[in-house]
Amino acid sequence: MPGQRYTNMVSATIVALTFFCLVNHAAAFPLPERLEFELTYTGITAGHAVMEVKQTGTDIHIISTARSADWLRFFFPVDDRIESFLTSGLPQQQFGSPRLYQERKHEGRTVTNREAHFNLPGLEVTTINHLNKEEKKQAITKQTYDTLSCFYYFRTIPLQIGASYFIDIYDCSRLWNTEVKVLRREELDTPLGRFKTIVIQPLLKSEGIFARTGDMFIWLTDDDRRIPVQMKSKVVVGSITATLTGGSYWPSGK
Repeated sequence: MPGQRYTNMVSATIVALTFFCLVNHAAAFPLPERLEFELTYTGITAGHAVMEVKQTGTDIHIISTARSADWLRFFFPVDDRIESFLTSGLPQQQFGSPRLYQERKHEGRTVTNREAHFNLPGLEVTTINHLNKEEKKQAITKQTYDTLSCFYYFRTIPLQIGASYFIDIYDCSRLWNTEVKVLRREELDTPLGRFKTIVIQPLLKSEGIFARTGDMFIWLTDDDRRIPVQMKSKVVVGSITATLTGGSYWPSGK
């Protein structure tokens, strides 16, 4: 598989595994939660990814990692780690607000090391690129999320088939107003069993980890947990699939 195609695969996968926000007492899923995914390209295992969320002090801490499979590391190593820290939500809020976003990626010869500090009361974000020592400030909205925490947002709200939802996403480069379509209900067979799901389609435009490589679809369990069990993204040739294969995500006693 060409290196650039694999870069697109990892970027697209992190998008799918990094597209939802979390709260003190979110009913959608328990804390801590761990989701493990297998990444495949045309049916061949090309890597693995993990999404974790836990309480760290007063923060909600979300961590996303992605690594290439052993057979691919010699040709095109991938080792990505992205983290988001959310402050606790106010009583009238359903979830918290982004405070700090950190992105450290190694994909082939491409290395990224940057972070964003969110000042929601001041409607401003400060981005630091640790590789070229650049720092910049940009205006944001009251409903801005980073490219990792935004995924959890859609796990905590009611979703109506046929409706579109919009969210402001800051990707360390610019602010995007992103549309997410709720397409249909569908039963899906996975290695973990058969699930009733809701299929959503984020219309991504960002040039960062939300790289627009083709149509993307995400299958969420059709229950109050909204577990992402599969993501599929079309690329120039074929498609990339991320499938849930394990982890710890069922509430205690379920």
